[in-house]
Amino acid sequence: MSVKEGGKAPAFSMPTDGGATVALKDLKGRPVILYFYPKDLTPGCTTEACDFRDLSPDFSKIDAEIVGVSKDSVKRHDNFKAKHELPFSLASDEDGDVCERYGVWVEKNMYGRKYMGIERATFLIDAKGVVRKIWRKVKVKGHAEDVLEAVKAL
Repeated sequence: MSVKEGGKAPAFSMPTDGGATVALKDLKGRPVILYFYPKDLTPGCTTEACDFRDLSPDFSKIDAEIVGVSKDSVKRHDNFKAKHELPFSLASDEDGDVCERYGVWVEKNMYGRKYMGIERATFLIDAKGVVRKIWRKVKVKGHAEDVLEAVKAL
């Protein structure tokens, strides 16, 4: 599936850390930052999560909801969230269904070895469920700040 800016965000419902569930329909009425990352407790993913954590008071002021998504288990998310004091939900897409719907499950190539994995990507969804901005192949440095500026501009 191809998600496009200006199009409707694909629906999702996933288990999260702490035994909860997050669903797009329950977040209507507020902006949603849905960010996909490869794996908990790895250097780039930890930096990205901590950057969103550090800016979370600014996102809260504009009533924006941050949701991190990977294929890690809920238990692994619980450990990652606790270790880094992350104040937002980490959703577990173990079967990869949401990754497929958002087009982030892609072929990757590292040192000549091809494999399937999550492309680091962020989707800004407005209060009505419309995708307003997409960042693909995200470079972590400065990304959370860019997302915050885009949410403020909604």
